[in-house]
Amino acid sequence: QVQLVESGGGLVQAGGSLRLSCAASGRTFSSYTMAWFRQAPGKEREFVSAMSWRDGSTYYADSVKGRFTISRDNAKNTVYLQMNSLKPEDTAVYYCAADIYGRNSNTERRYNYWGQGTQVTVSS
Repeated sequence: QVQLVESGGGLVQAGGSLRLSCAASGRTFSSYTMAWFRQAPGKEREFVSAMSWRDGSTYYADSVKGRFTISRDNAKNTVYLQMNSLKPEDTAVYYCAADIYGRNSNTERRYNYWGQGTQVTVSS
């Protein structure tokens, strides 16, 4: 079993920054893919970013490329999402997810474990 706990959401003005954290516990993570997805009101959940725990390669949705950065702390089994230049359209519940098979996918059905989500609200 893998437990994922997100934190760091909140209310921020457009142009501001937030850093989300996802602390993972349970099984080891040497071959996992860790990812962030988000779901805005009335919309489907969408891929934001992913990182291979094996080699550190990173992936981003076009909508966040250049503004968001995914990173990790191996010692803490924690993945971060640094979000800069936030826009009102970034408002959503952000979810951390883990794929134990390390497939580096942007498809949510590839992910086996999910956190509870953290709300990010960007005001204009």
